[in-house]
Amino acid sequence: MKIKKILIANRGEIALRVMRSAREMGIKTVAIYSEADRQALHVRYADEAVCVGPPPSAQSYLQIEKIIEVAQRLGVDAIHPGYGFLSENAKFAEAVKAANMIFIGPSSASISVMGSKLAAKDAVSQYDIPMVPGTPEAITDIRAAKQKASEIGYPILIKASAGGGGKGMRVVEKEADFEEQMDRAISEAISSFGDGAVFIEKYITSPKHIEIQVLGDMHGNVVYLFERECSIQRRHQKVIEEAPSPVVSPEMRKAMGEAAVKVAKACDYYGAGTVEFIVDEQLNFYFLEMNTRLQVEHPVTEEITGIDLVKEQIKIAEGQAIQFTQDELKIKGHAIEVRVYAEDPQNNFLPDIGKLHTYRRPQGIGVRVDDGFEEGMEIPIYYDPMIAKLVTYGKDRQEAIQRMRRAIAEYHITGIETTLGFCDFVMGHEAFVSGKFDTNFVAKYFSPDKLHENTSKQGAEIAALLVNHLLDDKQQKASAQNTHHPTQKASLWKKNRS
Repeated sequence: MKIKKILIANRGEIALRVMRSAREMGIKTVAIYSEADRQALHVRYADEAVCVGPPPSAQSYLQIEKIIEVAQRLGVDAIHPGYGFLSENAKFAEAVKAANMIFIGPSSASISVMGSKLAAKDAVSQYDIPMVPGTPEAITDIRAAKQKASEIGYPILIKASAGGGGKGMRVVEKEADFEEQMDRAISEAISSFGDGAVFIEKYITSPKHIEIQVLGDMHGNVVYLFERECSIQRRHQKVIEEAPSPVVSPEMRKAMGEAAVKVAKACDYYGAGTVEFIVDEQLNFYFLEMNTRLQVEHPVTEEITGIDLVKEQIKIAEGQAIQFTQDELKIKGHAIEVRVYAEDPQNNFLPDIGKLHTYRRPQGIGVRVDDGFEEGMEIPIYYDPMIAKLVTYGKDRQEAIQRMRRAIAEYHITGIETTLGFCDFVMGHEAFVSGKFDTNFVAKYFSPDKLHENTSKQGAEIAALLVNHLLDDKQQKASAQNTHHPTQKASLWKKNRS
């Protein structure tokens, strides 16, 4: 079926991102918005827009019945969920299908399987995919769980089966702490996900977080579009991503990619998805989970492959077969993405809200900004505090880093605190530049005083450049005077002689 009109069940930069690709394909778009987003850019960009409720997402962006009703009323063919909100909600995918519309994503069955870490582990267990040592099912017997933890060896990790974003996750260093930490993990899992099921895994102390982008169609074809390095995190959430990873060899890339394809096939996956792996100090990789949606960091994959992942999602949803083979996919250059959050790195990355008094994006070759704001707009308290995704592309990693530092310096935001300073600190740090970093980067290397040092250093560099510029300017003016006023120079010479 040819899609002619898409409703984007999301907001902000990802809604705009989807709409732009749809417009290039000649597809009409419908925006939904809460009362807090009435003046949002995605609302103005869409062909049609409908308010679906008050600011809280539970009363607007998560209202399945309301969204379906709007889509049917406006003659929508398909719904794109973006990421977050309802993107990994199997009930939503099923409701869209039941309403005779296309869900631009995988089947509800795939979402259900991969939405539970335990179900996902079970689904891929029949394939030869490396798994972190741990329990194959939810913990129900404390004594047996303690025994298993001892067999695995401390430290271990207690994780919520339905978890994500670091919630319902506890590191246990020794047996004496096991019961207390498990109680906390279960409590947080129930509070965050309504599901208290937890399991245990071996805790890898210096892990890297590397993920593989996959695309599958409804004809059984699955390809991998290489890896993304996502190890720079705060509170178990990604802040900086890049593609390709600086530590992955061609052989490791092939092994991880083929493992990711097996994971996708384990649940008959179609659409865009991401298979996440944890990598230890010896570069052994282990299956972590699968995200059944478009990732925030998908632009870096687009930059190094030249493939528009949103367009591919739409084509696959229409029933088209993937038009390229694995052998035709090549990595070209290097891309880095930093998430520009309205957060204060000097205050434990706490969210900040307020008005964007100044908002000027960086420009120039190799710079991409995916955002949903403009100068004068308010950062709402109700949603994720991400303002933008700043992406740079270079012929190699060094050029991508240098271009990112230039772009960060050009990105002018006032009125709120942002993570731009922190991101520049990372770009200049030896551990990042060398590629020798893991998910503990923030804990190991960052503190608020480091940001002050970085700012002071930048200030000194700018001051030195300014002084040199003023001196050069003065010399040039003096030289120009001597060049353009010979008679004056001659008269002065005569006056001095006399």
